[in-house]
Amino acid sequence: MFTGIVTDLGEIVSLEKTGDLRARIRSSYDMATVDIGASIAHAGVCLTIIATGADWYDVQISGETVSKTNIGDWAVGKRINLERALKVGDELGGHIVSGHVDGVAEITAMVDEGESTRFTFRAPEALAKYIAPKGSVALDGCSLTVNEVDGCSFGINFIPHTKAVTSFGASKVGDKVNLEIDTLARYVARLTEWKA
Repeated sequence: MFTGIVTDLGEIVSLEKTGDLRARIRSSYDMATVDIGASIAHAGVCLTIIATGADWYDVQISGETVSKTNIGDWAVGKRINLERALKVGDELGGHIVSGHVDGVAEITAMVDEGESTRFTFRAPEALAKYIAPKGSVALDGCSLTVNEVDGCSFGINFIPHTKAVTSFGASKVGDKVNLEIDTLARYVARLTEWKA
């Protein structure tokens, strides 16, 4: 489990296609505290650490995960949002995030509003019903508050701090982002749809 509060901006150092995809990530995390088998969220995708070095670690990514996320767009040099797994007693500054991506959203507009930037995203139609104004979503692993919803489109305001410490500072229209809907929204929708 995660909170959607990004704790490092990692860099993809290498990508190797074997039977699966193996990625090496450079990180400022203290590698002495990163165990083999640990879970770290990578742009919102929970992946298992399989090797570590002085300032890097490797993850192995299945074809299924690549097909359901934006990982197919990863390239050497790309910066990605990282978050280590939540520990009992940690501050819950965002919302509960599982690291299981529901789909991919697209940035359709970016407009500066004062010092902040209003992003508009288009969600897959099947997921749009779970996104509500003032509700939470995780985009590329960031816990964010939805401003407004219009059909499959929704808007989020990014303050300068968020753009500075996450990958959203380098975003552009057309970029695809990993979308995880709020778990609570999923269960509420399921309960209202269920018929005895």
